[in-house]
Amino acid sequence: MLDPLKVSTYDYVLPQNLIASYPKKNRDDARVLVYNRSIDKITHTTIKDIFDYIPTNTSIVINDTKVVKARIFGKKDSGGKIELLLNSPLQDNLYSVYIRGKVFIGTKLSFDNALQATVNEVKEDGSRIVEFFQDSKKINTDELFDILEVIGHIPLPPYIKREDTDQDVDDYQSIFAKNRGAVAAPTASLHFSEEKFAQLQKRYETKKITLHVGAGTFKPVTCEDIKNHIMHSEFFSINDETKVLLDSQKHILAVGTTVTRTVEYYARERKTHGYCDLFLHPQNKPQRVNHLLTNFHLPKSTLIMLVASFVGIDQTLKLYKEAVREKYRFFSYGDAMLII
Repeated sequence: MLDPLKVSTYDYVLPQNLIASYPKKNRDDARVLVYNRSIDKITHTTIKDIFDYIPTNTSIVINDTKVVKARIFGKKDSGGKIELLLNSPLQDNLYSVYIRGKVFIGTKLSFDNALQATVNEVKEDGSRIVEFFQDSKKINTDELFDILEVIGHIPLPPYIKREDTDQDVDDYQSIFAKNRGAVAAPTASLHFSEEKFAQLQKRYETKKITLHVGAGTFKPVTCEDIKNHIMHSEFFSINDETKVLLDSQKHILAVGTTVTRTVEYYARERKTHGYCDLFLHPQNKPQRVNHLLTNFHLPKSTLIMLVASFVGIDQTLKLYKEAVREKYRFFSYGDAMLII
């Protein structure tokens, strides 16, 4: 019996050629490994035929966050080059960021379009707290996002070993993205084309939440006992219509891990907005979400642990081994798994 609390348990062998660097040309051509828990059966299909497997009396919840161009390049006053990745806005127009390049408290950074930043705090977790200015005037989040739209780059995940392109502006964004604030895509959502999403809405009750995915989603679990892992937190909001669904007895399919954590955080805390830091794993199982559509995730990540919260660690590793054997494409631009 595998120990569900040991991080080493969540490791698996993944050939590098199965890491997807680009998405499928047509979103709904993505493959789907369907696992039916009630009969312990695996089926291989595609997003095109996914409605054949989602139970009819199911409500769908999606994440309508929008990825911002959070990666920018600039220089220090000393002339040294730096790269900055926005993580999340904080209170008082301060921001959590990651900076590649040595900086100290008080370091001033310059970017295109007269954007500047000052480092206010250097955190032990590797993040930095900064404030942004344009033409020496402190700016708010909306103003910053507008500037980033002009000078920024799509923040592709670290395991995609290439520079971003103009095509990634569309590819790394769900077709229902609306509320700006994420620095990583809710990747299960990327599989839906305009046509397929329209069909989904006609066939199933569909509701939205917003959770702004932060760079912490890629943070590995480094402690051997996963209970000691400090989970990152991300801003979320649940509207009144979705709250009615969550308070009902209807079965819910969560499109992605971000939706799952948001719904499950609400089930425990009854809060409709705030910061979600819920860590789901086999000893902290879902209480409200019935079904899950998700991608294939990094070894030893909180995301694969979330999958294991639905089916257990033994079954999760069996499913991943099957996906490797069948040459599924892994991670953000890869294929999907449906757990019913």
